[in-house]
Amino acid sequence: MPRVEVVRTFLELNSPDQLRPAPCPDARARVEKQVHCPVSLYRSLYAEVGGVYHWVDRRAWTDEEIRAHLAKPEVSILLLMIDDEPAGYSELVRHDDASVELAYFGLRPAFVSRGLGGYLLTVAVREAWSWGPGRVWLHTCSLDHPAAIPNYLARGFRPFRRDTYEVELPA
Repeated sequence: MPRVEVVRTFLELNSPDQLRPAPCPDARARVEKQVHCPVSLYRSLYAEVGGVYHWVDRRAWTDEEIRAHLAKPEVSILLLMIDDEPAGYSELVRHDDASVELAYFGLRPAFVSRGLGGYLLTVAVREAWSWGPGRVWLHTCSLDHPAAIPNYLARGFRPFRRDTYEVELPA
């Protein structure tokens, strides 16, 4: 397996007025808060959205581990729908330091490059600010979609830290 160096970038918004919203590019799109997100839906979205970007952290989680995680009051899943089809999702996590992390965010491959990422990010950030945090933050890495950082910057996020690490990628 080849080892690659990965650059991880941490970005943040420090006030709600820093958000530069993106419009909804598709009249059929809507974002739904998942009050009781089914484990099967979470697994499917995690695999489809993150598979090409080497998301592996939660693949080994059992159904019970996922269920327990999703039941935490500090975790919220927002599902982007186009008509009746899931197009992407975001996972927000409230932390003890009065911040909200956009822990996972992305689109299923069939919905990439349609302007939906900016819209979903806008809705997710507005939801995060509705919780009253001192800041909203995220991290992305050089394995993610090339449009990830440009989307975050376009919405007003600013980098506050970078680091590097190595990973082994499947051949």
